[in-house]
Amino acid sequence: LDPSEPNHAKLKQLLFFLLMNRRDKVIPEFHSTYTEAFETLERDLAAKGKADFSGANEQAAFNFLARAWFGKNPADTTPGSDAPTLIGKWILFQLAPLLSLGLPKLVEEPLLRTRPLPPALVKKDYQRLYDFFHESSGFVLDEAEKLGVSREEACHNLVFATCFNSFGGMKILFPNMVKWIGRGGVKLHMQLAEEIRSVVRSNGGKVTMAGMEQMPWMKSVVYEVLRMEPPVALQYGKAKRDLIISNHEASFEVKEGEML
Repeated sequence: LDPSEPNHAKLKQLLFFLLMNRRDKVIPEFHSTYTEAFETLERDLAAKGKADFSGANEQAAFNFLARAWFGKNPADTTPGSDAPTLIGKWILFQLAPLLSLGLPKLVEEPLLRTRPLPPALVKKDYQRLYDFFHESSGFVLDEAEKLGVSREEACHNLVFATCFNSFGGMKILFPNMVKWIGRGGVKLHMQLAEEIRSVVRSNGGKVTMAGMEQMPWMKSVVYEVLRMEPPVALQYGKAKRDLIISNHEASFEVKEGEML
């Protein structure tokens, strides 16, 4: 929603309500789900000599979000292990205008950017996701009604925030991070291992937010990956008023209504 729309503030408040109520589950569930994922990768490496990080990461990402935010294990629900595939198809239809198939522009423009792709093609997939969130987020939907937002609208926004924003970011960022750490070489690997293990030991064997603040190498790696290969490389928006954007060497005049 645009910030000027009436429900923007209410839905923003609702998402912060969810984050506040489930904040203590984030680190434990992340540790649990990604431990499972890496144990699977280790078994695949031992048996086959190779492993698919992207597939394991996508399943772990959705499992983590479902368990941390809604206290549900996807394996015990309707989507099961299909959720990453369902989300991928739905997101593809959202981002189609930004994609390139490598075809001539005369072909791509009418195919991808003239009209939306038919939503009927992903309606059943989206409904499975919607049903999962509707069944799993009762306490959030109750709060939405108190704020004056219908349960249906709130549920659609939970699907978007969890699947598009959160899952979509993890799907791209984590493989990129593994790639760049791998390219960083043995010295970086040793520095990260020593720093992280030392801090975790000093915090009683637990990962905490305070502990992560004591990991400058780890934080630097995360920020550098975000800088070099951000999950969302391009952002668009229209200027709501005349403004001047400046950097260290130039200033740019932007008029109201112009696309940035």
